[in-house]
Amino acid sequence: MSNFANYFLRNLIEVALYLIPVQLSEGDLTSVLPTQNLVLVREISHYIVENVRSARRFLKKCDRDIDIDRLTFYELNRHTAPEAIAGYLAPLEAGEPMGVISEAGCPAVADPGADVVAIAQRKGLKVRPLVGPSSILMGLMGSGFNGQSFAFQGYLPIEATARAKTLEKMAHRIMHENQTQIFIETPYRNNALLAELSRKLPAHLKLCVASDITGSRERIETRPVREWAQVNADFNKIPTLFLLYK
Repeated sequence: MSNFANYFLRNLIEVALYLIPVQLSEGDLTSVLPTQNLVLVREISHYIVENVRSARRFLKKCDRDIDIDRLTFYELNRHTAPEAIAGYLAPLEAGEPMGVISEAGCPAVADPGADVVAIAQRKGLKVRPLVGPSSILMGLMGSGFNGQSFAFQGYLPIEATARAKTLEKMAHRIMHENQTQIFIETPYRNNALLAELSRKLPAHLKLCVASDITGSRERIETRPVREWAQVNADFNKIPTLFLLYK
């Protein structure tokens, strides 16, 4: 272990709930995650994760020598009973550091990990977010849109009338509040959504499509919405972020 790693372990690891970012795309972890993150995971035995299988795979990429079988995983997703979540923090309350791992990007940002962080805060337990990639912030950075006022809307409604109303509200916020609007879609519907946006959004708006951020197919491109109908682009099944502004 390097001198830096030894220093980190001696001086920075404490009893806390560590929010551990995950890479957004496949590739070398060291290109998107700080060394201290990769060192830290060796010292944590209890993890709250969105998916156990992908969390185990991520930890092995961090350090192939990690003994995965000695670790304890608590799964936190839409199937988790609310009354079970508070009990997940028992190891932390007993004096052991814990980690939170999302499927991709930063835990607790548009992510169920926020629920357990809220409980930790109410209980006065220490929470430590670690540095890592966030598709929302990186997409905003690359869009050229207003970075001082923005809103992440998550998934748009599936039902056509509700979706149209949501788009109308976002356009109103853009024009009257100068607020960038950010949203996502299920990856296999990206192309259909892009076609819909290019047909239905006001012509004066601009649309940024940020796809496969940090990955080998990364594409972050801003155009007037109407121009996207003429762009030769295929975002099918690729994690993609959509941003709107004027």
